[in-house]
Amino acid sequence: MPRYKLIIEYDGTPFVGWQMQDNGPSVQERLAAAIKAFSGGDVVPRGAGRTDAGVHALGQVAHVDLAKDWEPEKIRDAVNGQLRPDPISVLTCERALQDFDARLSATARHYLYRIVDRRAPLALERNRAWGVFRSLDAETMNEAAQVLVGHHDFTTFRSTECQAKSPIKTLDLLAVSRHGEIIRIEAKARSFLHNQVRSMVGSLKLVGEGKWSARDLKAALEGRDRAACGPVAPPQGLYLVKVDY
Repeated sequence: MPRYKLIIEYDGTPFVGWQMQDNGPSVQERLAAAIKAFSGGDVVPRGAGRTDAGVHALGQVAHVDLAKDWEPEKIRDAVNGQLRPDPISVLTCERALQDFDARLSATARHYLYRIVDRRAPLALERNRAWGVFRSLDAETMNEAAQVLVGHHDFTTFRSTECQAKSPIKTLDLLAVSRHGEIIRIEAKARSFLHNQVRSMVGSLKLVGEGKWSARDLKAALEGRDRAACGPVAPPQGLYLVKVDY
């Protein structure tokens, strides 16, 4: 059966997340239905990252096996036609090797978190960023973020529902930068724990407000205690940007 690699963007607002669940519509479910509508096959696309409810993607990657050798462009256009009006778009489709696995073959995942720190509430960015109502010190946040970079036990920044076998991960990048009223927090690692990025962002916000220092952030990390984490940032500011292979 031919295997295809899809790169997908979506607005996570109306979905319970990437993965199929019983409590509402998921991105994976809608893609599966769209593929079946044009190909007739019961296929469940396998994704690179299980984004949570409300989390967006600029470059989610999935693979599917189809019974027929379709032209990739036809698959892309047919799936997009079936997805309307859902806010999901297959950006590219290409043939992949049989041993390619969207999740297991990944060497790095890139996430972006967006904060808007202004007094006025968000309108156009309402479901696209975390609106906070006080100015944050992005430079201090970036300096503190570096204590999290590297090979650590991230129990503090791990959801209690995380199913990963180990809390130990290697964080390759955590960078905070200001772009006007937007603060961008970029994270890169081979893999992340459940809610790890949002947990780190929530704690970095405390640093930006002057409530925590880099020393407090380091103590939280070394405490290996979920109770030591700051408030978890909301999902709407998080984006899966791209996946490396």
